[in-house]
Amino acid sequence: MIWKKEYEIGVELVDKQHQELFKRLGNFIQTVRSDQEKSKKKAEIEKTLNFMGEYVVTHFDAEEALQKKYDYPDYDEHHKIHEDFKAEVAEFQAEYQANKYDDDFVMEFSGRLLTWLINHVASTDQSIGDYINSIEKKEEENN
Repeated sequence: MIWKKEYEIGVELVDKQHQELFKRLGNFIQTVRSDQEKSKKKAEIEKTLNFMGEYVVTHFDAEEALQKKYDYPDYDEHHKIHEDFKAEVAEFQAEYQANKYDDDFVMEFSGRLLTWLINHVASTDQSIGDYINSIEKKEEENN
């Protein structure tokens, strides 16, 4: 699995969703690189793309709700990053349909997806975890 313990941000809901994203992406990459029959491979890729398109929205909504709850100062910037990524996934889905399954195209996208996810979770999302955990710690100290 691609997930690493150091990707955890210390917010249980977000960490569980991140793990699920990494698991699905790992399966997606395995499928793309496999020697499966093309029709099986195509069906699995489409299933994963549909999942990713839906789950990314669910995850981003949950993450942004937490940011709002804790009045995260970089919310607007983080929201824009999420919107850009959702647009990129949607654009890929449309191009995938137009290209009728092109191995190189799918391989390139899976690499971009993995790179984005690792960079986002390992850096950008860490600051959200730090911020939320510092607020919760202060609240515990005041009680």
